[in-house]
Amino acid sequence: MTAELVSKLELAAQPGAVRWARRHTRDVMNAWRVPGDRVDTAELAVSELFTNAVRHVIKVAPAAGPVRVALILRHRGNQLIVEVADLDVRPPVLQGLSALSAESGRGLFIVESVSKEWGYYLPPTGGKVVWCVLSPDEK
Repeated sequence: MTAELVSKLELAAQPGAVRWARRHTRDVMNAWRVPGDRVDTAELAVSELFTNAVRHVIKVAPAAGPVRVALILRHRGNQLIVEVADLDVRPPVLQGLSALSAESGRGLFIVESVSKEWGYYLPPTGGKVVWCVLSPDEK
């Protein structure tokens, strides 16, 4: 049985945080010796999920203190699992087909297209976690 590898990163919910989340993802995936095409896919999923979290959590942020968003990366067997946690309890919403031609709102379509499955849950500590599972390509 292969041990699960886990990386956690917490960043302030600011637009520049997305860039750092992507960089962290690339660095961790390279350290885990994940093939390059899977690194690109993981980085894309992180970018979309983290961008959504930062955009939406800022709207519901409490006035006191900085708001943070957490990124958890897991490598379990041949699966990569991406989790993004924030304190907004509103569920993620997959926009209608009209969002595909809009300037924004396509993030979850992208996540859905590159992942085996995705979803969200409400942890007992509050907020929500949006996750996706990236499986190896069938070749």
